[in-house]
Amino acid sequence: MGRPVLAGRPCFGDSTGMADLAALLARADAHGSLPRLGGMARADGVVIASDRYWAFARTDGSIREGVMPRPPERLSRLPLLRGLVRLFSAMTPLFRGTGVARRYERPLLAAAMLIPFGFVFLPHRDGTVAGILVTLALLAWLFRGRTRSLHGAEHRAIAAVEERRLVATWGGDARPTRFARRCGTNFAALVLPVAALGDAVVPVPGAFLGTVLVAVLSLAFTMELWRAVQSSERRLARLFLVPGLMLQRLTTAEPRLGETHVALLATASVLRRELAD
Repeated sequence: MGRPVLAGRPCFGDSTGMADLAALLARADAHGSLPRLGGMARADGVVIASDRYWAFARTDGSIREGVMPRPPERLSRLPLLRGLVRLFSAMTPLFRGTGVARRYERPLLAAAMLIPFGFVFLPHRDGTVAGILVTLALLAWLFRGRTRSLHGAEHRAIAAVEERRLVATWGGDARPTRFARRCGTNFAALVLPVAALGDAVVPVPGAFLGTVLVAVLSLAFTMELWRAVQSSERRLARLFLVPGLMLQRLTTAEPRLGETHVALLATASVLRRELAD
């Protein structure tokens, strides 16, 4: 799982490849049923993933491909647990040995996620300050360089798939929205108040054990809430997305056409394999 098929090799780089890309995008636009896609942006490229495949297109024109893990069917049906499984599966492109993150970045990401649990052993005020500083440092690192505009390009490419405007978007004739209902920013905006509420009302003895348990339950519950909100057409449900959509004005920027092309190359890589099956 996650083994690269085109590790670092240019994709659709020559005239024949561009013709193949145009044909693929046109085929996808005409297709009646395409998979739901998600993604993530990095400073040097865009990741696009379906339930089965992922692709990371770099700004230098190269692309890396892999296969998403397939968790047991039972786990995918259990409330709370299914959300955690989906959440950790989404991190696969980052942490696989042949994935997106560079070798030195993986321990940094792991440390950023684990270190905050150690703050429970500090005095309350010191722990709060340390948590804020680590969070700010992580955000600064995550959104360095061109990440914000590539984040917008990721959303635009996925919207182009859903609206069947891939060809027009590639040519610059269409500019689907750079904001997305399924963005991880929306999830983060939901999980923070859920975690704060859980920390206030869940009585668990032991500071460390309580912090870990509340964190895991908060992630699981928020995933269930997020799934419900996404599948609902009621306006009241969509109010839960408003904070995240507002945050996306900070976490995304209007992409240039070349940055949209990067996201569309990753999208095309995933769709090529999906449509071949």
